[in-house]
Amino acid sequence: MHKTCDVMMEKNILEENSKLARKNRDLFEEHGILAFNILGAIGSGKTTVIEKLSERLSDARVGAIAGDLAGKDDYVRFKARGIPAVAVNTGKDCHLDAHYVSHALEELPLDDLDILFIENVGNLICPVDFPLGTAASVVIVSVTEGDDMIRKHPLIFAQSDISVINKVDLAGIMEVDIGIIESDFRKINPHGKLIKTDARRGDGLEELSDALGLG
Repeated sequence: MHKTCDVMMEKNILEENSKLARKNRDLFEEHGILAFNILGAIGSGKTTVIEKLSERLSDARVGAIAGDLAGKDDYVRFKARGIPAVAVNTGKDCHLDAHYVSHALEELPLDDLDILFIENVGNLICPVDFPLGTAASVVIVSVTEGDDMIRKHPLIFAQSDISVINKVDLAGIMEVDIGIIESDFRKINPHGKLIKTDARRGDGLEELSDALGLG
């Protein structure tokens, strides 16, 4: 009986999240906002990728939601660049869900935004089952995490619309074979988009921007 109750609770939670995600999607469409779920482990470069993409999108009105267990470091970085942003601290939750995002949207000037980057909590496992209502999801992995990160976290990469190998300039120093990462990705998501970047220097961001439909 206990197991049955646990399964039903999980099913109800996921169904409720899906409903809220659809409402978020409707809200984005109503306001003409392209929203992206940016995922990756801590230190993969999510914040830097968002910052650099925002620089490239000088003609677009960009906003951000910064998701973290605690703290406002990424939020402060976004605000320093003049990006309308909301900080979401999840406490013990290792991911954002549609409910967190729906409340964050209440604090953003939606009529004044064209693009919204949602930086999820740094984790490659928990966010898998919780869509947010975004147009696409981008999963970022850094070469500093090793060349086994994709095969150790197959679900999130299998579901990603676009995957990014970041910090490729450090591959030699870290003795990481990027070819292994690419091969693992192709096995898991053979038709997916995989882009290599050095976000700090801006390398590969034009290709990423094009893949997101941002031009």
